[in-house]
Parts: sequence; structure tokens; C-alpha cells
Amino acid sequence: MQFTAKQISEFINGTIDGDANVKVGELSKIENGKEGSLCFLSNPKYENYLYTTNASVVIVGQDFIPSQPVSSTLIKVADPYSAFSLLLEKYNEAVNQANVQSGIEQPCFIHPTAKIGKNVFIAAFSYIAENAEIGDNSKINAQVYLGTDAKIGENCVIFPGVKIYNKCIVGNRVTIHSNAVIGSDGFGFAPQADGTYSKIAQIGNVVIEDDVEVGSNTTIDRATMGSTFIRKGVKLDNLIQIAHNVDVGEHSVVAAQTGISGSTKLGEKSVIGGQVGIAGHLSLAKGTQIGAQAGINFSTAEENKQWHGSPAQPLRDWMRASVIFKQLPAIEKRIASLEAMISDLKTIIEQNSTISK
Repeated sequence: MQFTAKQISEFINGTIDGDANVKVGELSKIENGKEGSLCFLSNPKYENYLYTTNASVVIVGQDFIPSQPVSSTLIKVADPYSAFSLLLEKYNEAVNQANVQSGIEQPCFIHPTAKIGKNVFIAAFSYIAENAEIGDNSKINAQVYLGTDAKIGENCVIFPGVKIYNKCIVGNRVTIHSNAVIGSDGFGFAPQADGTYSKIAQIGNVVIEDDVEVGSNTTIDRATMGSTFIRKGVKLDNLIQIAHNVDVGEHSVVAAQTGISGSTKLGEKSVIGGQVGIAGHLSLAKGTQIGAQAGINFSTAEENKQWHGSPAQPLRDWMRASVIFKQLPAIEKRIASLEAMISDLKTIIEQNSTISK
């Protein structure tokens, strides 16, 4: 399927600089653009590719002025990244619609008490347990396990190998990528007098609200009692560990290899970098931003504040400290030199004192 630059411009509310009738049929990165493709330029670091790309159409900022001749047709918009993201979404929808799957493949197991909605696809080797529910238009890929009394809402996509334990609830328009585990036991063990540990039963569940995306190999533990909550609009990367009774606030974003310990509450619209460690029983304010590899062991009350380092500290303090940290070897040499000078002066003073006597 091909579209003219004019059609694309009208769809994303842009203005055209160049041939409005040029046609494109695929999307690409600007450095790999070829004739018949469409790409975008948002980061100034990639501007040099604009003058060498073979892409037929490039989306750029409204105020962008090229410094060299450009062979591509330009579509100018307020936000090139958002405009291109919209096109990616529509392109993906078109591809998915062209490959619509429905019905139930065999072999798979669906308990007679399970409730399956309309236009649901269930791939081979999946297991749908007693009283489980799957909403309309949801897609369950191969080797998915849906436990007893578990529920999946409408228009969800569950990728191969996902395990959703009993009584866990998944909302509408949720995407869960391969090998994620939803509802495994929280890490609860009581120390005994003899030094051993006794397991504490984990009888709660996990509740994932609408419009959430969960990355591959991410694990979300069920609550000891009550629920572990992943609120509306949350986006979780791959390889994340979320412990029992955690509450991740609406529209928060969490990057890969982050671990959030039990009973911690993350404020809405928070942004958590990769490999962040957050201790348990904390409350982090709305809009909290935590840099990669930071360690958080305290609650925060100030909204929209940035934290970096381990243990974490406010961004400006961390930046100042990091500058000093880099200078520590030189500072050590200066201190050693000063100590030597003081020692020499002390010796001279003592010698003069002896002579004067």
C-alpha cells in the first residue's frame, strides 16, 4: 500500500516542502532510507543523514531550515517524533489487520467453565484453567498459561510463554510480552528460632489496569494479602522485578533490570531508569525521576524531583559529587604532598628549636 506525501501530510497536520505527489510504501530510519520510504528527523545529531538519505519523504520540525540541498520531500510538523510514532502505530495496525487470527488452535486445553469472549484467538499449547475469563478480541499466543479464576480483558495481546497465575486480573488493551510471569509468590519468609525460614502464604493477586505494556521476562509478584497494582497506562520494560504489594502509579515508565521491593508505592507519572534498585515499604512522590543504577532507600515527598546515584541524592548534588569523585586520585596526591611538606616543616622547626637551646 502506497501513500502520497500530500496524504501523509494531511493525516499528521503537516506542511509540504517538495513534491507533494511523491509516493512511499514503507517506513525506515533516516540513515537507511531508500527510494519509496518515509523517515523522520528529530535529533539534530542525525541531521547529516538528511543530506545523504535516499528516502522519498522525511518528517522534520516546523522550524527546521536545511543547511544543504535536500533531495527528499519534507513534511514539517510541530513534533516529528510524535508524528512518526503515530504513523508507526497505524502501520502496525494495518499489518496486524492483514494477519488477523481468530478461533482456537489445537492442541490446547480450555476448561469447560472458562469464559471466552468474541473474536478471541487462542494458539496451540495454551492452557486456560477453571473459571478463567478472556475478553473480546484478545489474542492468546502459544504456550500461554492462564490460571484458575484469572481474567484477561478486551483487546489484549498475550505473547508466547506468558504465565498468569490464579486470580490475577488483566485489564483492557494490555500487552504482555513473552515469558513474563504475572502472580508468582511474593518473597515472604519468616525467620525461625533455629535459623531456618518458614514460608508465608501469598494469598493475594496482581491487578494490571487498562493500557499497560509489560516487557519480556518481567516478573510481577502476587500480594501477600490484597493486590499488587500496576495502574493504568504503565509501561514496563524487559527484565523487571516487581515485588508483592507494590503499587506502580498511573502512566509511570520503568526501564529494564529495575527491582522494586515489597509494599513500595511509586507515584504516578514517575520515570525510572535502568538497573534502579528501590527498597521496600517506601512511598515515592508523583513524577519522581530516578537515573540509571540509582539506589533508593528512603521515601520522597517532593514531586517531579530527579534523583541519581547510590545511595541516591538530588541531581545537582550528585553532579557536584561526581565531579569531585573523578578528582579523588589527584586530590589524594595533593594531600600526600601537603602532608610531606608539613612533615618537613615540622622537622625544620624542631631542629631550629634544638639549635636555639
